[in-house]
Amino acid sequence: MNYLLPLFSVLIGYIIALYFKPKNKTNLKLLLAFSGSFLLSLTVMHLLPDVYKSNNPNIGLFIMAGILFQIILEFFSKGAEHGHVHGHEKMSHIPWLLFISLCIHAFLEGFPVSHHHNLAVGIAIHHLPIAIILTTFFINASLNKKAIFIFMVTFAIMTPLGTILSDYLPILNDYYTEITAIVIGILFHISSTIIFESSEGHKFNIAKVSMILIGIILAYFI
Repeated sequence: MNYLLPLFSVLIGYIIALYFKPKNKTNLKLLLAFSGSFLLSLTVMHLLPDVYKSNNPNIGLFIMAGILFQIILEFFSKGAEHGHVHGHEKMSHIPWLLFISLCIHAFLEGFPVSHHHNLAVGIAIHHLPIAIILTTFFINASLNKKAIFIFMVTFAIMTPLGTILSDYLPILNDYYTEITAIVIGILFHISSTIIFESSEGHKFNIAKVSMILIGIILAYFI
């Protein structure tokens, strides 16, 4: 069931945006701040100690490679992984660079879930506001509803697909530590960016600080 949480969160976000059309950006930013804090805390408290137990001297290098890889992905996704989408131009077809980069990002996020089931909760919370923001963006850009559906469903299945493949492909298990270190770098970059971008002018108000603290506390007790 944990494997399916990221899938359901994207589909729920898609439905919320499609039928309820949320207008309150403040609430979305608070949810983003919580998701970024929760995801970062899970990464630091659970994933990071796990990979360093391997005593692999190159773990830090793989983590930095993950950060660099995510920066490269964002040249194509324009920061959609952390809800950073802009523009009001009309779309007649799926934005393929955005689609491919987001799918790669979501696919890699699924790898550590097979060993850290609680990470599925963090990824699900992370994907929910992203799905709402992406769907709203596509609707406002007048993208075909069928194209939006295909985009979001494919995005939804990528994280569970990464988890399934990491479970059943022995070669991926052989390199579990290295792959997880790369994912840690990706999650470091994404979650920290979410936390800072959820604040206008990089100023924290009480509501945002409270959501960040709640995310840290929940991650600690999971």
